[in-house]
Amino acid sequence: MQISEAWLREYVNPAISTEQLVEQLTMAGLEVDSVTPAAAVFSGVVVGEVIAMEQHPDADRLRVCQVAVGEAEPLQIVCGASNVRVGLRIPAALIGAVLPGDFKIKKSKLRGVESFGMLCSEKELGLAADANGLMELADDAPVGVDIRDYLSLNDNIIEVDLTPNRADCLSVEGIAREVAVLNKMDWSATQVETAAVSHSDILNVSVAATDACPRYLGRLIKGINPAETPLWMQERLRRSGVRSLSAVVDVTNYVLIELGQPLHAFDAAKLTGNINVRYAQTDESVALLNGQTIKLDNETLVIADDKQALALAGVMGGSESAVSDDTQDVFLECAFFNPRSIAGKARNYGLHTDSSHRFERGVDPTLQERAIERATQLIIDIAGGSVGAITEVTTASTLPQRSAVLLRKLRLEKTLGIALANEQVADIFQRLGMSVQIQPDSWSVTPPGCRFDIAIEADLIEEIARVVGYNNLPSSSLLMRSELGKATEALLDLDRAKDLLVDRGYQEAITYSFVDEEIQQTIAPDDEVVRLKNPISADLSVMRTTLWCGLLKAALHNTNRQQNRVRFFETGLRFVNQDGNTQQQKMLSGLALGSAYSEQWGVATRKVDFFDVKADVQALFSLTACEVQFIPAKHPALHPGQTAEILSQQGEKIGWLGMLHPTLEKQLGFDTQVFLFELDQDLLLNKQAPVFRPLSKYPSVRRDIALIVKEETAVSEIINCIKGCAEQTLQDITVFDVYRGKGVEEGSKSVALSLIMQDFSQTLTDSEIDAIFSRLLETLTTKISAKLRD
Repeated sequence: MQISEAWLREYVNPAISTEQLVEQLTMAGLEVDSVTPAAAVFSGVVVGEVIAMEQHPDADRLRVCQVAVGEAEPLQIVCGASNVRVGLRIPAALIGAVLPGDFKIKKSKLRGVESFGMLCSEKELGLAADANGLMELADDAPVGVDIRDYLSLNDNIIEVDLTPNRADCLSVEGIAREVAVLNKMDWSATQVETAAVSHSDILNVSVAATDACPRYLGRLIKGINPAETPLWMQERLRRSGVRSLSAVVDVTNYVLIELGQPLHAFDAAKLTGNINVRYAQTDESVALLNGQTIKLDNETLVIADDKQALALAGVMGGSESAVSDDTQDVFLECAFFNPRSIAGKARNYGLHTDSSHRFERGVDPTLQERAIERATQLIIDIAGGSVGAITEVTTASTLPQRSAVLLRKLRLEKTLGIALANEQVADIFQRLGMSVQIQPDSWSVTPPGCRFDIAIEADLIEEIARVVGYNNLPSSSLLMRSELGKATEALLDLDRAKDLLVDRGYQEAITYSFVDEEIQQTIAPDDEVVRLKNPISADLSVMRTTLWCGLLKAALHNTNRQQNRVRFFETGLRFVNQDGNTQQQKMLSGLALGSAYSEQWGVATRKVDFFDVKADVQALFSLTACEVQFIPAKHPALHPGQTAEILSQQGEKIGWLGMLHPTLEKQLGFDTQVFLFELDQDLLLNKQAPVFRPLSKYPSVRRDIALIVKEETAVSEIINCIKGCAEQTLQDITVFDVYRGKGVEEGSKSVALSLIMQDFSQTLTDSEIDAIFSRLLETLTTKISAKLRD
């Protein structure tokens, strides 16, 4: 939320600097994200008045103006703005003025006529992104006064990042209350007068959904005039991040920021019959102010007349009943909607508004009458009109009730470590708007309507702590006696696996567990997803069944920013819906694209391939001494010819490895091959405990063998076949060459392996080695049709 510091200080003005105020708010739990000047830096601009004007002799679009700028003689200024006229008061930049962007005003000639200054628009002063003409000031703006002083531009915009529980501070009055409490000062709320009723017309209101709308107020204001929003209100809205639209709409936005109560104005001439607050009917739709037409479900609360739905209650009004420059009669709405009935509805339709932001968190249910009177007062002051009586429908039984919360003195002292006087504690609560009854050893505290976050004793202790100041609480070191846990050798530490991937050039990524349903269905179309009932946004609506969703999005984000070599890994949960139950599974996933090595001179540049990433996966399993199999398989997200399912020796499914399918590669926006792997953490981290074996004192023997096998025979199949012979002297097997070409018939390949043999009781003889080779070759010939290469 953005607020103007000057506006805030009109309510409460402690003798502290902006920096101290910001620190005070942040330490009280209202974190300040930023402090920015209310206007760009400029100087030498004053309020001027056009007292005479004539046509430029040589330019149809230019006017030669005589401009009064105070005690000095009127200045001749040439201006081309379409809205310049005699009597208009505008910002006038004098000779020597410096405008935003270090633009200096000098004496000049425009088509032969001298100009001694410049008449300015909001854009030229840095107050708006664009402008259609000169900035028009009020008729009573004091001529000659510095424009920065007149518009109070020597101000700061404070952006406060409020947690969801502090809806009471979503207004200038709410922040002012906090500042007053923190500085032990009194503050004055906006004085609101009850408007005199001047006509008897009303619109009847019926509330069918009393649980969702316990209180609804409406008022008919007739005969308003087209009017410009006063400059002071436009400026306050601008500094609050709200664009000025029209007088009536600006008033509703102003009251929302000032008091924290959303309102809505309907053009009464566009209404048919009575106002009805109800749930939407089946297949009902509404055209919203943002130009979007949405189809409603029957759990959505709407404001309707006798003909149709007019607005999405608590979220946004409809275009068919919106006020315009031609509006003469306004029906002003001010209601309290139950937070449960509004929560998530805006996001379900891809919306988020200032109104929904407040109603979802909770608006003071006692504020509506004061807010509608304040809005009425401002509309009458700006646009005139006659005021009708307020129509109110209240269901007291469904309004939120504030129960007293007991705070024990001993509990307060034990938690905070300090003793506070009964009167001091009571004073803090009373300044926060709470009612307090002092009891012998406790306080009975009833929170006000705006404090939905006060429900238990701990909430009250938190209030005392933040007002007293966390820095003022005593600090002490925690003493905890604990027994060291046992580290099992049968389980690899996850951090060790992470370190290995980092050593191999990967970087750890952390992505959302909830993802876009479209990309989820693209990558894992067969998985049954878990849908969120209240998603943050429409593109984060389902829980991921694979970590690849987030990694691919992160990789694309990087490649779009000239990062041509990307290595990511992530550890986290995937969520699988099985028989109606959500199963959470720990996974380790990775992604690689771009060149195999960082740019260098020692190795020729080449793209990363399947075997590079396979080596990274095998390095992970080498940490646990577990042997795995890479079996050719099919996965909907991976290339059919470069996909392997990873199995343990016992046949357990550990994960997947492969290249992203070319169709998905193009669909997602990649321009290079992407390789992925995903492993079950629990199976990956299972470690074989090391067992000592004495070294043989007898020499080892290496023998090489070259086998001709069919092209489709995997090297792992050859190795497993050799190991299956269970030769006790065979210690190691290494593949050192794979050959296809001259001398090898088509459809076959030559695989060369080195075999290391060693006995622990004797030195192996040639005859023994030949016998081992014969048994191995016989087995290879029988099982995989291998033969020795000539």
